[in-house]
Amino acid sequence: MRRHFLQAVFEQRVPPGARLTEEALAETFGVSRTVIRQVIARLVQDGILIKQATGATNVAAPTRSETKKMLTVRHMIEPEIVRSLATRSGSLSFDALKSHLDKEDQARAARDRATLVRLVGEFHLMLAQMTDNPILIRLLTKLQALVCLAILLYATEEDACPKGEHRGIVEAMIAGEGERAAEIMRHHLHHIEEDLQLDEIPKVDPHLSGALRWLRDRSVG
Repeated sequence: MRRHFLQAVFEQRVPPGARLTEEALAETFGVSRTVIRQVIARLVQDGILIKQATGATNVAAPTRSETKKMLTVRHMIEPEIVRSLATRSGSLSFDALKSHLDKEDQARAARDRATLVRLVGEFHLMLAQMTDNPILIRLLTKLQALVCLAILLYATEEDACPKGEHRGIVEAMIAGEGERAAEIMRHHLHHIEEDLQLDEIPKVDPHLSGALRWLRDRSVG
């Protein structure tokens, strides 16, 4: 269930600020409220859900200031991730990443934006997973999910990511060119930051009905 919820966040189906109830989620997934409480607790630990003092649970809605800080952290660590992986390119397999890039291209060609935005987010998580560092993986999962929510609030463009930048990062890593991989990643993160209008009023209406229908279909499948 946590995986499905994260997938919905990565596909930008979950509106920031929406209120969640145990009853609605239990009905959606067809499980007990006890199980739902465990999932909610984990997502609260991840920072993706926020437990209010009133007892209500809401999807995180990062502020403009929080979004800037998250992007600063990503600028600090993600270029170093790809630089480090490039130094070990001879002992690593990049097959999964190359297959993932093919899926991104297919989703882009099919104009399947929901799938594409999920895939481009998962690309960054796959890089973290290649480090085999669980702390880094948890951090990037949280940052990626929260940035997806921030994009719903503040982004102005419909493109999930500029075409070709992910492939350029992978090609540089495979070639063992760590500085080039890091530079492309910095450029890539700058594109994400450039697309966010952090001085404007959030535009998303926090209704969860569409996301719950999507999650229900996934739980049945």
